[in-house]
Amino acid sequence: MIFEYLIHILILVGIYTILALSLNLALGYSGLLNLAHVSLFGIGAYTSVLLNMQGFPFVLSIIASGIVSALFGFILVFSTKKLKGDYYALASLGFAFVVYSLLLNLISITRGPLGISGIPRPSIFSFVINDNFTYLIFVLLFLLITLILFSKVVRSPFGKLLEAMRDDELSLRILGKNTYRLKYKSMSISAFFAGLAGSLFAHYIGYIDPNMFYINEIILIISIVIVGGVASLRGSVVATVIIIFLSELLRFIHLPSSIVGPGRQIIYSIILLLILMKKPRGLFGRIDLE
Repeated sequence: MIFEYLIHILILVGIYTILALSLNLALGYSGLLNLAHVSLFGIGAYTSVLLNMQGFPFVLSIIASGIVSALFGFILVFSTKKLKGDYYALASLGFAFVVYSLLLNLISITRGPLGISGIPRPSIFSFVINDNFTYLIFVLLFLLITLILFSKVVRSPFGKLLEAMRDDELSLRILGKNTYRLKYKSMSISAFFAGLAGSLFAHYIGYIDPNMFYINEIILIISIVIVGGVASLRGSVVATVIIIFLSELLRFIHLPSSIVGPGRQIIYSIILLLILMKKPRGLFGRIDLE
């Protein structure tokens, strides 16, 4: 029983680590405070589920989830390309509300507040991933690929340009670099992996509804990125483990069900405050959060 529960937690850690890494690429390396990241996560989940339940193979569904999320990420940056800092954050927040409203009201497609149940487990070339241990290996494989790719991206000349844009966008434009194109590329990559994480999440949980991807969920993801350290891939991995496991400890405390949800949000906030008081850059951060 404990082993199965541990496997369940580790699967969630793997999925949320992919999601946190993708946000860190946009926030930590590109300087884009994307408050709509959880919406891209949800878009990926719904895209994969709707296609898969219409008979499309899982492989095509999960690829499509990344592509559709990347398209929405591109639309977000394209429509807000002249905004920076707080203004961009507010615009992305508005984008998140729009996506949530669409998921909630397009009942003929998303089933609205009823959500979608009976989501099948992934089937790859007739091999169905039924047990959780196999699903954990499957998720860890995706996580490993994500870490390898992101490590190469942030160490490449493209990654150095992203950091330069984050630190001083005007100077980079004076040097002749197209910062708009850099934003398009970084957000598309970030959104693509957020979509993949959404697909993995939906096919594991077996049920999704719009409230799973509402704006309050971004608190968890941003907490992970900030606690681990902005512009630190290693920090995102470590912080995900810490925050997910600590939040799950609340299940062992006898509290009324009405308190458990808000209690988790309080835990995220307390951890965030304590870490930032001791280490303003997070556990492994290399830059200051402005």
